[in-house]
Amino acid sequence: MLLPLFFFLLHLHLSSSSISFPDFQIIDVFQPPLSLTGTLPDFNNTHFSDESNTYTLRLLHRDRFPSVSYRNHHHRLHARMRRDTDRVAAILRRISGKTVTSSDSKYQIHDFGSDVVSGMDQGSGEYFVRIGVGSPPRDQYMVIDSGSDMVWVQCQPCKLCYKQSDPVFDPAKSGSYTGVSCGSSVCDRIENSGCHSGGCRYEVMYGDGSYTKGTLALETLTFSKTVVRNVAMGCGHRNRGMFIGAAGLLGIGGGSMSFVGQLSGQTGGAFGYCLVSRGTESTGSLVFGREALPVGASWVPLIRNPKAPSFYYVGLKGLGVGGVRIPLPDAVFDLTETGDGGVVMDTGTAVTRLPTVAYAAFRDGFKSQTANLPRASGVSIFDTCYDLSGFVSVRVPTVSFYFTEGPVLTLPARNFLMPVDDSGTYCFAFAASPTGLSIIGNIQQEGIQVSFDGANGFVGFGPNVC
Repeated sequence: MLLPLFFFLLHLHLSSSSISFPDFQIIDVFQPPLSLTGTLPDFNNTHFSDESNTYTLRLLHRDRFPSVSYRNHHHRLHARMRRDTDRVAAILRRISGKTVTSSDSKYQIHDFGSDVVSGMDQGSGEYFVRIGVGSPPRDQYMVIDSGSDMVWVQCQPCKLCYKQSDPVFDPAKSGSYTGVSCGSSVCDRIENSGCHSGGCRYEVMYGDGSYTKGTLALETLTFSKTVVRNVAMGCGHRNRGMFIGAAGLLGIGGGSMSFVGQLSGQTGGAFGYCLVSRGTESTGSLVFGREALPVGASWVPLIRNPKAPSFYYVGLKGLGVGGVRIPLPDAVFDLTETGDGGVVMDTGTAVTRLPTVAYAAFRDGFKSQTANLPRASGVSIFDTCYDLSGFVSVRVPTVSFYFTEGPVLTLPARNFLMPVDDSGTYCFAFAASPTGLSIIGNIQQEGIQVSFDGANGFVGFGPNVC
C-alpha cells in the first residue's frame, strides 16, 4: 500500500488552545540507515555571536562516540531502553527522599554556551559537551544532565577510574585549581560531604550503582572565548560506572550547586538547548545567558518541588491525538502537596513516561486512529508497534501536549513514532510510569528549541525548530 506523493511535513507546531492545527502528519518510512559505529565532529568549529554576546556549545549524542558500537539496530534499541529503565528508577528513588537547600551565586560571566552531543549511560544522561577544564584549559567531554546538581571530572591521582576519551585531568598542572576547605560554605552545600586533612570531600551515587568520590575544588571552565572562574567542581579520584568516554558530568539541574545554579546571579538561571535528532550527522546546542530566551516562544510555568529541587517540573493538563483531546482524570498530572506525581522534563530520560491510566487512554486513542496500519509485535518497553515495511510514507495523527495556561505543543512525527530496527518496524514512543510521576523524555524534545527562564519561573518551547 503506497500513499500519494502529495503531502506535508509538520515539524513543530505551537499554539494557544484556541487556535486549530492540523490533525495528521506524514512520516517518511524509509530513511537513511543509522550508523552502528560512532564518529566525532570537529569541535573546533564553535559558534560565537559578538552581536548578542552569546556563546553556543554543540551537543553530541552518546552514540556518536567511537567507543560506542552496536551489533545491529536491535542491540542499539535494547541497550538504550535498559539505560532508560535504570534512569527512571534512579529518578524515582531520588524524588522519594532528597532535599537540597539553595544559596546565592558568587560568579560573574557573560552569555555563553556549547555544542551538545549524546552522552551518558544508566542514570547519568544522554548528551555530551566539550569544555576546557583548568588553566591552561584541557578539553574534556562532559555529560549534561538536567536532573543533576553536581559538576565533576575524573582527576589524577586516579585510584579507580573508568576509561575516558581524553587524558584524565591533572589538577597539579592547573594554575587555577583551589581545594575547598571543610569549613567553607561551599562544602556545606554538598549533600554527601566530609572532611579529610582539612579538605572538603564529596560523594555522588547514581541509580545504577555508578559513583564519583573525591575532593571538592574551585576551578576554571573555558567555553571557547568565555572563561568561567571559581566553579565549584568535584575532582573525582574514585569513579565507577558506564560513562562511555566522558570525563565527567555538567549538572544543569535546578539546585544551587549545579552549573546553572552557581551562575544564577548573573544569568538568572537562563539557559536553553536543542537536542540533536537521531540518525543525523548534525549536532545540537546548549546556550547559557539571557540571550538563550527567544522572542516568540510559548512559555509554560515551571513548578518547584521542594522534595526534588534539582528537577524541572511543568504543568501538563492534557494529551491530544489527531486534534482530539483525550479524556483523562483531572488530577492525573498534578504535583501533590507531599511532592509526589507531577511532570518532569529530563534530558537523561529517552522515552516519555506517563501514569498508567493516562498512558493507556493516550495509546488507545492513537491506536484507534491508526487502525488501518498493520500492527507488529511489541519491542522492548514499547507495546504499540507497526510494520511499515511496505510503505513509502504513512499518514499518522498528530500528538499534542496541553500545558497549563493554554499553550499546546504538537510534536514532530519522528518524536512519537520511531523506527526500532532497519526493516520498517515503528513504535509509539511512550511508556507507562510505575508511579504517578510523568517524565517528558529527550526523544519527545528532539529538534525543539527548549529554553529555561529560572529567574521568572518559565520554560519556553520554540519558536524555531533546530
